[in-house]
This record gives sequence, C-alpha cells and structure tokens, in this order.
Amino acid sequence: MDFELKTLAPAGAATEKADVLLVLVTEGFQAGKDPVSRLVSAALQARDLEPKPGKLLHAYRAEGIAAPRVILAGCGDGSGKRVQSAVQAAAGALRSSAAKKLVILLPAGTGDDAVRAAVCGTAESSYVYVATKSKPEGRELKKVVIGVADAAAGKQAFHRARAAAVGIEFARELGNLPPNYATPTRLGEEATRMAKSHGLQVEVLGPKEIARIGMGSFLSVAKGSAEPARFITLRYEGAGKGEAPIVLVGKGITFDTGGISIKPSAEMDEMKFDMGGAASVLGTFRALVELKPKLNVIGLIPSCENMPDGSSYKPGDILTSLSGQTIEVLNTDAEGRLILCDALTYAERFKPRAVIDIATLTGACVVALGNVRSGMFATDDALAQQLVQAGDAALDPCWRLPLDDEYAEGLKTNFADVANVAGRAGGAVVAAKFLHRFTQNYPWAHLDIAGTAWKGGPAKGSTGRPVGLLLEYLVAQEAAGAPRAAGGKPAAKAATKPAGRRRAAA
Repeated sequence: MDFELKTLAPAGAATEKADVLLVLVTEGFQAGKDPVSRLVSAALQARDLEPKPGKLLHAYRAEGIAAPRVILAGCGDGSGKRVQSAVQAAAGALRSSAAKKLVILLPAGTGDDAVRAAVCGTAESSYVYVATKSKPEGRELKKVVIGVADAAAGKQAFHRARAAAVGIEFARELGNLPPNYATPTRLGEEATRMAKSHGLQVEVLGPKEIARIGMGSFLSVAKGSAEPARFITLRYEGAGKGEAPIVLVGKGITFDTGGISIKPSAEMDEMKFDMGGAASVLGTFRALVELKPKLNVIGLIPSCENMPDGSSYKPGDILTSLSGQTIEVLNTDAEGRLILCDALTYAERFKPRAVIDIATLTGACVVALGNVRSGMFATDDALAQQLVQAGDAALDPCWRLPLDDEYAEGLKTNFADVANVAGRAGGAVVAAKFLHRFTQNYPWAHLDIAGTAWKGGPAKGSTGRPVGLLLEYLVAQEAAGAPRAAGGKPAAKAATKPAGRRRAAA
C-alpha cells in the first residue's frame, strides 16, 4: 500500500480525485463555506452524525465533492487513539469495496499522533491474508493520501508511521503463516532474504553449531521435532562501531504442542502464533531498514518446534544452559523460557546497552492483562519508563509488573540450580523471575505478549504487536544518543566467524 502525506484543507479535499474521501470530524468542528464543511455541518445539525469515535455516515455523489463516496467519521477530541478508532472503522467498511484510492482528511490542529494513527490504522484494517488461499481475495486499496494542514510539519511522524506499518504487516504475515510453512528454517530464510535486500548482517546456525556453542537448554526443547532448530542473529549497524547495541531477543517456537506435557486439543492450532516474539523482532528490523536510524541493534531468535516424541525432553530431566546453570524440567510446556535463557546469556557477548526479550510466554499474563496491554518486566527503571512511553505513543501499550525476589521461591529444587516452573500463582512473574537469573550483566526488560500477539475467534490472526512499541522505543534511543560499549571498546562480534557471512545450517 502506497501512503502519501499532503497539505490539504477541506476546500482542497473537495477537489481531490479519489474513490473515497474520509473526513474525520472532531467534537469542536468549525464549519467553513467549502462543500466538505457544508456537508459535515448539515450532518451534525441533523444529528445524522455524532463526532464520537467510530460513528460513521456515508454519502454518495455529494454536491461539490469530486470523490464519489464520502465517509464522515467522528474522532472525538482528535487524539491519536480516537483517530485510530475512526480510521479503523471506516477502513474496515471499505474492505469489501472496489476502492483503490482513499483520501483521509485529518482535522486541523491534530498532531503527530493523529498522523501516525491514520497510517497504521488504515494499514491494519485493510490487511488481508492471502498467502495460502487458492483463490485469494484481492486487496483493492492501493493508494492512501493523508491530508493535513501542514505536511512539512508532519513529515517525520509520517515516515515513522509508514515504516511501522511496513514492519507490523511483515510480522503479521509471518505470524499468520501455518506451522508447516513458518518453520524454523523458514524464519532463517526470511532473515537472510531481508539481510541481503537491505544491507544487514545475518548469521543462521543449525543444531550442530548451536550444540558447539553450548546452548543445551535450547536444544533440549528442539529434540522432539523433525524440524531442525535455528539460531538467528541479525545486525543493524546504523551508528559507530563503538556504540553499544540494543539487543532484541524473540521467542521463535513455530509450533507448540506442549511436548510431553501436551496441551488440550481445543484451539491448539493457535499455537502457530507462539513465534510472535520472533516475528516482532523480524518486523522491527524490517521497519528499521525503512527508517535507517543512527543506532546499533542486534536481533537474536532461537527457533524450534516443541513436539512430543521418543527423543523429546521430559519432566524430571536436568538441562545445562549456556550460562552453566542447571535446570530441572517440571513441565515441558514451559519451553519458551528454556530457549530464551540461552539466547539471553548469548546476548552478553555484545556488551549491550539494553536487552529486551519478546515472548508469548504465559497464559497467566493473559489472565492478568487480557489482550489490551502486553506485560512488561524490567530490572532498570529508566528502561521500564521508556518502554511504557513508547507503547503509549505507538498505541501499543504495555504495563509494568513486579520482579520481587520472593516470586522466585517456588523455582527452588533439590535437583538443579532452578526449576522451570513453580505453582499457578503469579505465573507470569515467576516466568520472568526465571529469565531474570540469566540477565545479571546488563539492563533487561521482558515483554510477555501472550495476550497481544494474536486475536482469536472470528478475527483470528496475528496483530504484529509489539513492533510499534519496539520501533518507537528504538527511535527515542536514537534521539537520546547511544553510549559506547563498556570500556569504550566496540561491541564484541557475534561468533568466531564473520557475522556478515551466513554459516551453513546443519
């Protein structure tokens, strides 16, 4: 979808050639003498339109307006959240139409948040999954013009929003692919393809190389599947070599049966979404190459399936992680933390500025926060505040949960350094405390996206969250300026071989 930002007043919007003109109407609408203003004023006076978010009024061949179809949409106070609701309602109504060009007229006085919401809201609502359909429904909407009072003033927000839309769609498409398509091998291929197209550095390791590194916890989860594991490293280097990178770690379980501790069969198909963290990391990198911020970012993706088999790991097994810590497996359906802990240890070699892991980790987080906010845990108050602010700005919110040491009491065991589960109480926090053990050497945050990475029911599908949050956070870090790695030296290389060369996957 092609987006354009254009300076447009209501009078100019009336003459703009398009299939549909969408006019957003605030509670404080000021009537003018142009055809668009007259139409809005008449609709408000007749009470056929309310300026509340989500309220729509359709008009056809309105006098003095070039677009044959006009949609008037209430957007309340004109804030980003209200604009997003209005645009999503209107764009959703157009999905079954043959409209190819849409003009969205934002109210005068709206800010950057409204521009961002208009772009991302339109992209989200017009997205259609077609990859595995024999007769795919075509996506008709090709061009979207965002009309604002001053295009020059909104240019930066527009470019950021357009990059976010590209990254979110990339993540959604990966998340929606069926598990026999989106295998660990496929994720490695997608990372390699992106790197070659956009000048990134990539490394994709197979099981033999992962074993040589010492990721015993990660490989134990992969043992029960015929699909080989992959460990993916992506490098975006937009700043100097001496600037410490931000590391994003994405859980890449491409299908989760629960292993020997098998899940109930109902809705198990949705476990293809268990690679939502990996998809969000890849989507964030897709957005980064659009924006090209002056920042260094590393992406780490441990990816495998969790399957029941004669060779599967099982309750009672003792695993040795890359950190050297031993782990007693009490439940094989708590596998995400077992692949992430090795990736979090691996992240230390980059001397990171901060590490953020993203994972569909616990059903307990869904119980706590539903599908509105992602759960967020952090060892650093500044990092936590930055993520909250980024989520609010991107309309991709998170909520900070505690990391008190007492929550880790249930992870004690007689047979290893730590167990992989405890009791039911505080499950999301206990999982975060497990990961916390492997993050002692850098500022760390954990985003539990089990409730936000996908939707079920009639709207079933990947959401692409939290790409918007992550991109907003990274852009803010560019503005703040990145510190140099510890000791003023450049960050360490990813492995013993050059990171720019793809190593053969076993």
